[in-house]
Amino acid sequence: MFFIGIDVSKAKLDCSLLMDSNSTTRRSKSVANSPNGVKNLLDWCAKYNVLPHELHAILEGTGVYHEQAALALVDAGVTVSIVNPAQVKDFGRGLGVRTKTDGVDSLVLARYGALLKPKPWTPPAPEARILQALLSRREAIAQDLQRERNRLEKADATETPELIRESLVDSITFLKKQLTKLQQDIDDHIDKHPNLKADRDLLTSIPAVGPQVGNQLLAVMHNHQFQSAEQLAAYLGLVPIERQSGSSIQGCPRLSKAGPARIRAVLYMAAIVGTQYNPHIKALYQRLQARGKTKKSALGAAMRKLVHLCFGVLKTRQPYLPNYENQN
Repeated sequence: MFFIGIDVSKAKLDCSLLMDSNSTTRRSKSVANSPNGVKNLLDWCAKYNVLPHELHAILEGTGVYHEQAALALVDAGVTVSIVNPAQVKDFGRGLGVRTKTDGVDSLVLARYGALLKPKPWTPPAPEARILQALLSRREAIAQDLQRERNRLEKADATETPELIRESLVDSITFLKKQLTKLQQDIDDHIDKHPNLKADRDLLTSIPAVGPQVGNQLLAVMHNHQFQSAEQLAAYLGLVPIERQSGSSIQGCPRLSKAGPARIRAVLYMAAIVGTQYNPHIKALYQRLQARGKTKKSALGAAMRKLVHLCFGVLKTRQPYLPNYENQN
């Protein structure tokens, strides 16, 4: 197997092909970040007698610019791994790499793949990718709407020309219609795919998991592969990080916050509701507070418990059971 590190940017792919997995001998190539660019890359590899099925490509999961290249590579028969940028950065430091260029980054990715052999990435189903795109667009429209409402509130509190107020009102009206349409599109898309609909019904059977929380977790769990509830919680940044050493460093544990912040925000509100209406979360929250934990720490644990419950109902294919003791 040959390993190729691909540093992704909006316009191009900087690639380092390791000719020997036990050394740093490499060949470098830069191609456009497009389907034609991927084709040119594979043709270039063929000049060195490296066929697609012999190639393992390592890419960082940053933004959305890696998705097109990753899908094109998988379709061509290449083994693809999407790795955590923070882990690759630490790996590079461990190798003593201090230079930061696209070419060096691609070489570090190739060596990361050769030494650690990360697991292959399986592309999510098309309906899962469409759901994620719809939810991202809805989030963007909701943020634009809130910004316009804030501007209108400021305009009402100051001497603002009437034309400006009319523009803001028109913008808010338009964005509200867009938000309503997008929500309908999301619901229709889920209803058209039985697997998505069945999973959302399971998720929303959990007290405190409403349609918005259910949709967000549905997209996450259909676009990524998680082997355990702990992996899902870690991806969402809900794993507590300890900071303790000897007698001088006694930091309080805190959430890693390594995953998407927008999902943690909706989970936070759901956890607050869960402390009142979900038997499992309520019992955990009260137990932690009785042990002297802060409300913030107990809510973090409640968020993590909620994620475990969500993973549990999808794994068991059973709706939420209030009297079930180990639904995780």
